[in-house]
Amino acid sequence: MRKAALVLAALVATTPALAGELPAARQDALENLVRQDCGSCHGMTLKGGLGPDIRAETLAGRDPDALKTIILDGIPGSAMPPWRPLLSESDVDWIVQYLLKGKRP
Repeated sequence: MRKAALVLAALVATTPALAGELPAARQDALENLVRQDCGSCHGMTLKGGLGPDIRAETLAGRDPDALKTIILDGIPGSAMPPWRPLLSESDVDWIVQYLLKGKRP
């Protein structure tokens, strides 16, 4: 039993934070990234431009995992780049929730 508790403790210690548990400074940086970097293609108000509208009301009902995959891996043959080299999965989980809610998770 003690061994199982140690394994569980190690697993919890190495598990990335949930989207809403990112430090405030990281959330600020990600919100800025969405507004500036994503906004450069999706429009500064995210209503669309070169890329489609990515506001919460437009994304309503979209599968969060599909959005995460698009952000991480991009869309080949389009202007949507892969962000995997620059963002962690926890970062992208936060961004997906931010986009789906239209505000911070």
